[in-house]
Amino acid sequence: MLDFSRFDWLSFDCYGTLIDWEAGILGYLRPLLQAKGCRISNDRILTMYSEFEPQEQAGHFRSYREVLAGVARAFARELHFEVSDSEANGLAESIRDWQPFADTVAGLRRLHSRFKLAVLSNIDDDLFAYTAPKLEIRFDAVVTAQQVHSYKPSLNNFEALLRRQGIPRERLLHVAESLYHDVGPAHSLDIATVWVNRRQDKPAAASHLAEAKPDLEVPDVGGLAELTVPGQ
Repeated sequence: MLDFSRFDWLSFDCYGTLIDWEAGILGYLRPLLQAKGCRISNDRILTMYSEFEPQEQAGHFRSYREVLAGVARAFARELHFEVSDSEANGLAESIRDWQPFADTVAGLRRLHSRFKLAVLSNIDDDLFAYTAPKLEIRFDAVVTAQQVHSYKPSLNNFEALLRRQGIPRERLLHVAESLYHDVGPAHSLDIATVWVNRRQDKPAAASHLAEAKPDLEVPDVGGLAELTVPGQ
C-alpha cells in the first residue's frame, strides 16, 4: 500500500478516468457508423479508436479538435464511406455531452479536502471548458496538450506540470485509467501512479493497450478516496 502522506498533489487524467469517454465516443460514432451502413460491434469501434487516435497524435502537433476529426476520417477510410467536415468535426463537439462517472464528483471532493488536485489531459482548453463545470471542483492546476503542444505519453506533459507548480516529483501521485498514456510515462519519471482500472478485464478499450506497472490499482476514483480520506 502506498504511504499517502508522501504526497501533496494528485494529478488526474480526465477522459477515461474522470469522464466516461468510451460512452461519449460510442454515443457519437455508433449512430454515425449506422447511418453510413456500417454494422460493427462496440468493442470493434473502441479497438479501432485506440489505434487511430495515437496515429493522429503522432508527428507535428495539431489541436485535439483536429485529432478527433482525423479519427473520424480514419474510420471512413477503413470502413469505406464518405464523411463530411461537419460529421468529422462533430466528434469533438460531442465532448460537451460527455458525463462524469458516477463516483467522480464525490471522490474528487473528498480527495480535495486533503490534496491539491491537477488535471493533466490530452485535450484543448476550450473542450475542457465543456467538462470542467461537470466535475464540480476548482482544480489547483490544469495542464492540457494544447498548452504544451504535446500529447501523453510524451514526458513533456508531466514535466510541464512539475515545473509550473514547482512540485517535487516524489510529492506527486498521478491517477489515470490508461497504462499507455499515463502510468508508463509517469513511472519512467519516477512519479508514483494509481491505475484506475475501469476496464475490469473488458476485451476492448478506447485507450491504446500497453503493459505498465502502477504502484496501486483501484476500480474507480471513489475507491481511491476511500483509501486516502476514509470515513467522510
